[in-house]
Order: sequence, then structure tokens, then C-alpha cells
Amino acid sequence: MAINLGDYVLVLDEDLSGVVNNIKGDTISIETEDGFLLDFRANELVVKDKKESMATQIFSKSSIDAVVSEKEVPKRKNQPKVKAKDRYEPTMEVDLHIHHLAKSYKGMSNHEMLTLQLDTAVHKLEFAINKRIQKIVFIHGVGEGVLKMELEYLFGRYNNIKFYDANYQKYGLGATEVYIYQKTSNN
Repeated sequence: MAINLGDYVLVLDEDLSGVVNNIKGDTISIETEDGFLLDFRANELVVKDKKESMATQIFSKSSIDAVVSEKEVPKRKNQPKVKAKDRYEPTMEVDLHIHHLAKSYKGMSNHEMLTLQLDTAVHKLEFAINKRIQKIVFIHGVGEGVLKMELEYLFGRYNNIKFYDANYQKYGLGATEVYIYQKTSNN
């Protein structure tokens, strides 16, 4: 079979194919699908049958990809993973900074301020126990640690709660998280 300009040819013994671009005697130049010009001898090439080329047009790479994509099961959309500790974030936050509790605290002594803060903590803790709220964060600030010590003493009087430092990334050192056990009764 004669090879003519424009024929689609396959290279024997290699995985190459292309369109005949130039013929000079026994040397034939082909342009590959990647755009390279390569020279071969006529006995190293085979003209691809026109029926085969029709089949390759029908089942080209793009149509094969389309068929495969139709048959694939769509992937589930990835939902953001929620860490277990983030899933059970405290449901109640109580800020015990004095400027949140009193309109004006200028005339108050340190003892009066501490008493107001502790009374607020007791009220909110009792509220959470009665409403069956499991977690509370008391934000007390860093300061000298007097309020934190008093809160720990207060929490120690309840046998149905445990307390520990709250999430450092969210609150820093100035917060205590209280977990309330719901099954037992308090003293």
C-alpha cells in the first residue's frame, strides 16, 4: 500500500503514530500527536485503515472520558470534620469580670467585688444544674488568682461536678470549665 501526504500512519515496533507531513524518496516525515516531526523509512510505517480511524474518532479519548465519567459513582462531598472535643463545646459561658457584672464598681471594695463575682457564679451554676446544662465555662481572667482559687473552693463543695482549665486556645489561662454530672444529686 502506498503512503501519501496526509495519511495517518503507525510506526512499527514503536508506540508512535502521526500524519505524513513530507516524503523524500524512502524517508517519510510524520508529525506525531504531540507535534514532533520524526523521520522514518517507508518499510517502518503502516497506513492506518480509514475504518479504524472512524472508530478512533467515535471512541476518542475525550468521548471515552465522558463515558467513564457517566459511569462513575459521584464522590461524596467532604464535609468538614469536627473534632470530638469541638463537638462538645461548652453550652454556657459566664464572664465574671467585674465590669460585666456591675454598672459602676468605682466605690466597691475588693471584697464586695469578689462577693458579687462569687454570688454570680453560684447563681449560674445552680441555674445550669436545674436546667440540666452539662458544661459551663467561667471566665475569671488571670489577675492575681484570688477569684480562681475561690471558684475552685466553691466547685469543690459540689460532688456532682468536676472542673478543670478551659480550652487554652480559646480562653487562655483565665477560664475554668465545669462539667456537671446529671445522674447524681448535689449536696
